[in-house]
Amino acid sequence: MKDLKTLQKDALQLLKGLIRIESLSKEEDKTAELLNSFFVERGVPTHRLKNNVWAFNQHFDKNKPTILLNSHHDTVKPNPGYTNDPFDPMEKDGKLFGLGSNDAGGCLVSLIATFLHFYDKENMKYNFVIAATAEEEISGYDGLELVYPQLGPIDFAIVGEPTLMDIAVAEKGLMVLDCVAQGKSGHAAREEGDNAIYKAIDDINWIRNYKFEKISPHLGPMKMSVTIINAGYQHNVVPENCPFTIDVRITEEYRNEDVLRIIEDNIQSKVTPRSVRLRPSFIDPNHALVHAAIKHGAKTYGSPTTSDQALIPVPSVKMGPGNSGRSHTANEFIWLSEIEEGIDRYIKVLSEMV
Repeated sequence: MKDLKTLQKDALQLLKGLIRIESLSKEEDKTAELLNSFFVERGVPTHRLKNNVWAFNQHFDKNKPTILLNSHHDTVKPNPGYTNDPFDPMEKDGKLFGLGSNDAGGCLVSLIATFLHFYDKENMKYNFVIAATAEEEISGYDGLELVYPQLGPIDFAIVGEPTLMDIAVAEKGLMVLDCVAQGKSGHAAREEGDNAIYKAIDDINWIRNYKFEKISPHLGPMKMSVTIINAGYQHNVVPENCPFTIDVRITEEYRNEDVLRIIEDNIQSKVTPRSVRLRPSFIDPNHALVHAAIKHGAKTYGSPTTSDQALIPVPSVKMGPGNSGRSHTANEFIWLSEIEEGIDRYIKVLSEMV
């Protein structure tokens, strides 16, 4: 078990190494290699599947419950507004600049440092597994969802995303629905056809005005937004179909399948879900992890955005250094102090439990 200063120093150097390597979603092979080497150099056996790397604590006991520490090492494309080199980990005025520094490199290296703190500790109440995963930014199938079955039974999880070290005790799920209002083509000058745009308008008005009965105490009401629509190809032809897309943000009060059924029962258009796998997340406010985090200064909140938390079928929180408001911005950065404090806080919170 290394001292805190060494863990913090190593985490910073690892984050700089990650920033130097381009790791867009589905192209994370080189950052996976770096992460794998980082563990191996410290005597930690690793497992790898595609661009995902994970490891278990030294004294893993299958008869004990397991805590998952998870964050991602893929990034989005650099924002066009960058004036710095997005792949140059530049330190300036107490900040570390670089693509992925805040989302979610700072979280990932802080969780890795935390894992190493507990790695060789004996007689703990819990096991630990650290998973550095791919494709989070695109909700891909070859990230956490691919490796989760390889991790064994998980009792609860911490998902590293920039939250200022507060904890999201609930997170909205996401369904994207591709809809098609179907009519009949005809000449616009005559009383012909059945205009699909008008049918779509009726359905969109229902989507705009419908209020789901159950309201989450953490996330508020459900939200549906029509975000894409397209119809017609010629001014004098009544369109026979009108495709549109609904973005549905789901609270823990509903199952994705139930929301889908309500929508299908109330609109005329044909509805095709892209997937129902990104589910809302929730942890009991009385869970020991929540109490430990609050004891060490965390505030609780409900997150309207979706992360890999949606793929974890056990209680989980979203918690990490950095500020979500900096994610995907030009000249992305994280404060060096946020990484140091993040590691310290993670260790203190989990020490309350193990």
